Amino acid sequence: MPVKIFISSVQNELQNERLELAKFIRRDALLQKYFEPFLFEELPAKDITAEEAYLTEAENSEIYLGILGEQYGYEDEAGISPTEHEYNVATDSQRYRIVVLKNCKKRHVKEERFIHKIEQDVIRNTFSTTEELLTTVYAALVQYLTNYGYLQYGPFDCHVNTEATLADLDNDKIRWWCEMAREVRKFPVVFTEGTVQQILKNLRLITENGRITNAALLLFAKDTQRWCLSANIKCIQFYGTKVEKPLATQQIYEGSLFEMIDQAVAFVMSHIDAHVGERTTSAQSSLEYELPMQAVTEAIVNAVFHRDYNSNGSIQVMLFKNRLEIWNPGRLPQGMTIKKLNGEHISLPVNPLLARPIYLAGYVEQVGTGTNDMISRCISYGLQRPEFYQQEEFRVILWRKTGNETGNETGNETGNETGNETELDLFVKQLIAVLGNQILTAKEIKEKLGLRGDDNFRKNYLNPALDGGYVAMLYPDNPKRRGQAYRLTKKGLGII
Repeated sequence: MPVKIFISSVQNELQNERLELAKFIRRDALLQKYFEPFLFEELPAKDITAEEAYLTEAENSEIYLGILGEQYGYEDEAGISPTEHEYNVATDSQRYRIVVLKNCKKRHVKEERFIHKIEQDVIRNTFSTTEELLTTVYAALVQYLTNYGYLQYGPFDCHVNTEATLADLDNDKIRWWCEMAREVRKFPVVFTEGTVQQILKNLRLITENGRITNAALLLFAKDTQRWCLSANIKCIQFYGTKVEKPLATQQIYEGSLFEMIDQAVAFVMSHIDAHVGERTTSAQSSLEYELPMQAVTEAIVNAVFHRDYNSNGSIQVMLFKNRLEIWNPGRLPQGMTIKKLNGEHISLPVNPLLARPIYLAGYVEQVGTGTNDMISRCISYGLQRPEFYQQEEFRVILWRKTGNETGNETGNETGNETGNETELDLFVKQLIAVLGNQILTAKEIKEKLGLRGDDNFRKNYLNPALDGGYVAMLYPDNPKRRGQAYRLTKKGLGII
């Protein structure tokens, strides 16, 4: 909805300037998108006094634009002109005020007094010709658009959202992040309802005047896709080595960036080969995957905070018989090349405000080392070196082992080779495999599965396993007991 500008002046004296200014705003390619000028003389007849009409409009307009010249104008019984009344109403209503003075040799004494009053509150500019007036007002309105986030420069995540407020953020998501960051990186602020703004300021996700950045909405909004519709990850598994139907399975994940990362990583890990590793001295075992989970996570995380969020495209995670491809709608930062990605290089995140919260939550080991980590982890796994491509989109390829168990078309040893198991069953089977004969807490199970987000873990792994009767609580009479742990039932033990 356009921002209403109340144009205030002595009508008879500055009639031409008023009309030219309103016409200019309505015709300018930029200003007409954001503003609608109001002139009292354009107001249709109403059954109220003129004073009520102009004061109501002044109060209901977002911007007061005063043009002052020689005359003070008509005075009411109190000796105050409509122009000064309008300024007072705008001031009392805390409206944005712009004042321009026409250069005059002499002014009415009350006009001089009025200008002196204005100068205590507002920086004003001057003009001599109509062209100078239009230029001055144009600059002032562009400054307004910049101050209030309508015109923004720099990375998408640093832009402030002109509509969002703290009420649009989910405190439970902020609490979860804070607990993760304190545990993993010793984040200094403890979450309480009263420290939300302090946490956001520490991360530079909120401005000094309380405006919410796009980064804050991507990370912690109650409804992320309301603010950025294209913020999702499309995950697809193909039967062969080409993009062709039929598809083995497909999922589109939404939610916060953390939720999407967790779900996308879980999708990949649940559709590749995995087996239970050897028990350690502590009698615990863990899943060993065909692809290094850290490399998969790095590739997905990099796509999340390097993508172009102005694009209508989505991040795509595509699992083929011989490789994993991760595409994001974006381009390498200025000065970065594919050659540099394959060696030591500085960190140049496209969305810098997203990088720190993701790092502090433990999703990456170190900001700026993602591609190097991917390369070293894949090589240490005996895999081909990952490949990077910049075309219309940025693409990462992680190569699977050829000639191994990936020959089954569903590509998941922990699932069912017939491909009839659902994705839910695959998650449950992974939980059963890592739990084995042990009794573990939720935190210990998540660590062995390589998961971080609690919502994803409970929704896709733990709750289905409990509901299916494969897993039981150690303390069933007190489900929320501190230190609650889990074990396999007879039904669950029959799976391993």
